[in-house]
Amino acid sequence: MAQVDVKTIVSNFENIDLNTVFLSFFIIIFAVILSKIVAFLLTKISEKTWKHRLDFKSIISISNVLIYSLAVYYILASVFALSLNQLVIFSGFIGAVIGFGMRNLFEDIAGGIIVTMEKPYQVGDRIEMGGYYGEVKDIGLRATRLVTPDDSLVSAPNNLIFTQCVASGNSGSPEMMATLDIYIENDSDVDLAMKIFREAVVTSRFVYICPTRPVVILLNDYPFYKGLKARAYVNDLRNEFIFRSDITQRTWNEFYKRGIKPPKTPIMNYGKTAE
Repeated sequence: MAQVDVKTIVSNFENIDLNTVFLSFFIIIFAVILSKIVAFLLTKISEKTWKHRLDFKSIISISNVLIYSLAVYYILASVFALSLNQLVIFSGFIGAVIGFGMRNLFEDIAGGIIVTMEKPYQVGDRIEMGGYYGEVKDIGLRATRLVTPDDSLVSAPNNLIFTQCVASGNSGSPEMMATLDIYIENDSDVDLAMKIFREAVVTSRFVYICPTRPVVILLNDYPFYKGLKARAYVNDLRNEFIFRSDITQRTWNEFYKRGIKPPKTPIMNYGKTAE
């Protein structure tokens, strides 16, 4: 039975004419255009609904997979007139070919499908992937595109999901945790410094505070200086860097007024100079 189906598949592909090629090409182009239109509309809608922005953007990658899958199925089932059994056999054959000759491409596509279904991250998240940190702009079948803090567009292959750890800063939520370190001289008034630091955090117009999103100020004692670390949530992940700058500026303005100074020695982090 399988041999008969294989022969039928071969005969179907032998009968390909120019019209069949043009029709298949048209369907692929239509699928690409449709996916772009859907992504554009969902992005526009998401930008107008702050609360559900990431929910709408998460649909983009799912719609891409669905549109391309339907396009391929329609080409094979309608244009080339393959039966269900023939489709299964053909899919297995293509899988074997891809596995031997196009392994990286297959892994990228498999990674894209896994990311779409399991959602370790989604469009709109802030993640660290492939040594880069930024906001996920698009999850394609082959690559995830990130916009870094310096506005660079980075394409990271989806197969990294199998080989590297991917850290998500917000896991689908519009708010995310942001940490901030400030260092002061050893002889500074630590209690006053922590009070000023906390006040700067909780009064920031970008902070998000609730019972499950508290503000935490930590004190670290180093040999030549003291370190204060704030752990707080920014109300919108896009305000992460404005949030950090706002707190840093207002904290140091108040520190200088109260005589709290930065350390005179270089700041070290586990034996390395901190960036």
